[in-house]
Amino acid sequence: MNEPLQEITTGHPRRWIILGILNLSLIMIIASVSSLNLSLPSLQRALGATGVQLVWINAAYALVFAALLLPAGALGDRFGRRGALQLGLAIFLAGAILATRSSSAEQIILWRCLMGVGAAFTMPATLSILTAVFPPEERSRAIAIWAGFAGAGGAIGLLSAGLLLEYFWWGSVFFVNIPIALVALILITLVVPTSRDSQRRPLDPVGGLLTAGGLTGLVYGLIQGPEFGWSDPGVIGGLLAAVVLLTAWVLNARRQVEPMLDPALFAISRFGLASLTITAAFAVMFGMFFGLAQYLQFVMGYSPLNTSLRVIPFALGMVAVAPRGPRLVERFGAGRVMGSGLLLASLGCVIMSLLSADSSYLHVLAGILMLSSGMAMTFPTATTAIVGSLPLDKAGVASAVNDTTREVGSAVGIALLGSLLSAGYRRDLGDTLDSLPLPAEALEAARDSVGAALHVAQSAPGSAGDTIAAAARSAFASGYSLSMIAGAVIMATVGVILVLRFPDSG
Repeated sequence: MNEPLQEITTGHPRRWIILGILNLSLIMIIASVSSLNLSLPSLQRALGATGVQLVWINAAYALVFAALLLPAGALGDRFGRRGALQLGLAIFLAGAILATRSSSAEQIILWRCLMGVGAAFTMPATLSILTAVFPPEERSRAIAIWAGFAGAGGAIGLLSAGLLLEYFWWGSVFFVNIPIALVALILITLVVPTSRDSQRRPLDPVGGLLTAGGLTGLVYGLIQGPEFGWSDPGVIGGLLAAVVLLTAWVLNARRQVEPMLDPALFAISRFGLASLTITAAFAVMFGMFFGLAQYLQFVMGYSPLNTSLRVIPFALGMVAVAPRGPRLVERFGAGRVMGSGLLLASLGCVIMSLLSADSSYLHVLAGILMLSSGMAMTFPTATTAIVGSLPLDKAGVASAVNDTTREVGSAVGIALLGSLLSAGYRRDLGDTLDSLPLPAEALEAARDSVGAALHVAQSAPGSAGDTIAAAARSAFASGYSLSMIAGAVIMATVGVILVLRFPDSG
C-alpha cells in the first residue's frame, strides 16, 4: 500500500500487525544502547581499547541519535514516514555490518555514529506511523504497548548481549542486528503504509541545524562531565555551545511562520509537563541500570549472562503493566496516573537505596518490579500527551520530541546519578585504602572504579586483597545508595507536580 495515509476514523485493517513490525524496529534501536554497556569489557580485551575510547564507543551512538532526532522527524513528516523508517533501518543495517567487521576501536566509534544516524530516522517514524494507522479510540492503547516495549528494550538489550557474549565473539552484539533489520525492512515494504504532512509545510533547515548542534553540545557535555570532570574545558565548551545554539533556535523559531518545532509548545502544560516526565523518568531509569549492571556483577558476583537474566523482570513488568495505562487514565486522569506511577517508581528507588554488599537478589527484584511498574504507568501516558498535543500532520516532530526527551534524559541520568555513585564510592573507600601499604598507582586505580579495585585486590599481598575487595564492594553499594536516593527525590518531586498541576483536559 503506497498511497499517503491521512487522518482516519476506522483504522488500518492490518494495524495490529503493523504495530508488531514497528515494535520490532523499536526494540532493536533501544536494545543497541544497553547491549553495548555489557559488551565493553569484551571490546576492551579484543581491541585493546583505552578508557577514553570505551567512553566514545558507548557515547557516539547516543550523541548522534539525540542530535538528529528532531530534523529526522521533520523530514519524515515532509517526505513520508515509511520512507524515513526504511532509510533509517538501511543506514542502521549498514552500520551494524561494518561494525561487525571492525578491527579497531576507532572503527567501532565511526560505525556506531552511522548506526546513530539510522536510529534517528527509525525511532520517530515508528511512533508517527502508529498514530496514523490507529483510530483515535485505539491510539492510546497502541501507544501504551509501544511505550512498554520502548521501556523494556533496555533490559532486552542486556539479556541479548549476555546470551551472545556467553557463546559467541564480541562482534555478535552487532551481527544480531543484521537479520532483524532485514526482516523488518521486508515486512515494512510489504505491509506498512506511508503517511506525511498533508499541508506540505516548508522545511526549517536553520532550526534543524541549531537544534542538532545544541543537542550535540548538551549531550556531549553530560556524557563527558563524569569522565573528565565538570571543569574540563571540553565539557564547559559543550554545555556553553548548547546554551548558545538552543537560545538561537528559540529566537529563530519565533521569527518563523512554520518552525520545525515551536518552542512555545513547551509552555503548554500538557506538552511541557509530559516532556519533563519522560526526561525525569528516563534519567532515573538509565541511572539505575548504569549502577545496577555493575552492582550485580562486581558486588553480587554474577556473570554477564546471569546479570542480564536478573534484569529481565524489569522488561516483563513494563510489557505487562503498560497496556493497562489507558484504562487507568480514563478512570483517574492522566496527571494522577503519571504522578502515581512516578511516586511508585520513587519507592522502588528507595528500596534500591537500601541495598548493601550483603543484600540478596530478592531485595533487588523487589526494587526492579516496583520501578518497572511505576514507569510502565508513566511512559505511555506521557507519550500520548506529547503526541496528542500536536496535529497528526506533525506526528513525526511530536514523536521526535518524545524520543529526544528520552535520549537527553538518559544522558542526564548517567551523568548525574553516575557522578553521585562515583562520589559516594570514593568517599567510603578512601579511609580504607589510605591505611594499606600499597603503591600509589594501585591506590589510584582502586579509587577509580570498583572493577579496578577488585583487580588490585587480586594482586595485593596477604590479607590486604580481602580487605580491599570487601571495602570496594561496600563502598560501591554506598555510592549506589546515594544515587538511588537522588533518583527517588527526582521521581517524587515530578510526581507531586503532575498530581497537582497536570491538566487532564485541553
